[in-house]
Amino acid sequence: MDVKENFMGNYSKAEILRIVEDEDVEFIRLQFTDMFGNLKNIAIPASRLIKAMENRCTIDMASLEGFDRGEETDLYLKPDLNTFNILPWRPQQGKVARLLCDVCMENGEEYAASPRQILKRAVKRAENHGYTFQLNPECEFFLFHTDDNGRPTTLTHERAGYLDISPIDLGENTRRDIILTLEEMGYEIDSSHHEIASAQHEIDFTFEDALTVADKLMTFKMVVRTIAKRYGLHATFMPKPRMDMNGSGMHLNMRLLKDGKNVFEDEEKELSRAGEAFLAGILRHAAGMTAIFNPLVNSYKRLVPDSSAPSEITWSKRQRNTLIHVRKRMSEGLNLELRSPDSSSNPYLVFALCLEAGLDGIERQLSSPQELTEDIRKLSGKEKKEQGIVRLPENLGEALEAMQEDALVLETLGEPYASEYWQVKRKEWKSYLKQVSEWELDRYLYLV
Repeated sequence: MDVKENFMGNYSKAEILRIVEDEDVEFIRLQFTDMFGNLKNIAIPASRLIKAMENRCTIDMASLEGFDRGEETDLYLKPDLNTFNILPWRPQQGKVARLLCDVCMENGEEYAASPRQILKRAVKRAENHGYTFQLNPECEFFLFHTDDNGRPTTLTHERAGYLDISPIDLGENTRRDIILTLEEMGYEIDSSHHEIASAQHEIDFTFEDALTVADKLMTFKMVVRTIAKRYGLHATFMPKPRMDMNGSGMHLNMRLLKDGKNVFEDEEKELSRAGEAFLAGILRHAAGMTAIFNPLVNSYKRLVPDSSAPSEITWSKRQRNTLIHVRKRMSEGLNLELRSPDSSSNPYLVFALCLEAGLDGIERQLSSPQELTEDIRKLSGKEKKEQGIVRLPENLGEALEAMQEDALVLETLGEPYASEYWQVKRKEWKSYLKQVSEWELDRYLYLV
């Protein structure tokens, strides 16, 4: 079997059963994503595959945050047959395959508060208007050493920088095997390189539709962690694991197609009126979406002034350190690069919100604010105020408050989901506020 050809293919039940038998697949992982972007699964023997494909495998949601914990806690997994894939790193005798699943009710109706369903709703709305939303993520991560017990550290012996090669880049072989594994699973990788910080790496995808990319991102993180562990390393997508290093983001290159044409471009290959309105919609809702784009307390250690990550709601064609960068590439045309999200976020939610906010801008024919034409790091606070530049939320607490005030965000997520998310994250924020850090002890213990 050519696994690459069969990734995200148009499978029938009979075809999957044949592949499982021909390839000596012994176990199937039925995977789904929880509220916070964590991949979960149950494993079944191949003998129970027919049961799984009839949507009869249940999961008890009582122990999972983000799902209704009412009287009926059993929900069902509905495999998306097109996501069938054999995991290349598992044994070749008695292989392991996976299927990504939608979470469903007993009657087969997809659970409204499932992250994958939230994105599917947004995609369907766009399709009803003739649009196809495509993304090309740029995913950054760190490869750190583990200690003698296999636990992760933030240590590295590497001193490589941007675009460095081996032997300076000590993670090159790990990154190579990650890409080879992804390609074996059917990924089309655009490029990869060492990033600015020591032990920091980036792998870039190609443009595909939103649901396919979200599914692939979930698998991507699993592959990165798995291959890193083979090398005795720990891969982390934590936004800011070390104060003295650049943070890791997940820049999103976005484009919207209609009748096969990129609606962000006009006839002169410049930003179109629809592209401006889509951009303006995202900027209008940026503050309210930040709690989803940047869901951790740690996320806001990356979004600080004077860094390469955006901390204000700005856009530009020329300046890269903005929230949205309008990019023109010879092979890909014009796209919008959203630079605030990080890989700790749930991609299904991030993509759904980007799409809904952009469509809101198009429907309301919003105009963009003034373009930023100079390096924002050189502007004083007074100059920013004079230009009407507004900050993104500075911490998770502020982001959660902004989320509560944005009707589009709440409507996109759905009230039950938004309420549960807000409560869990608010609890996390309050817990953080009670902590006494080493910084506080070093600064104050001997002074007061």
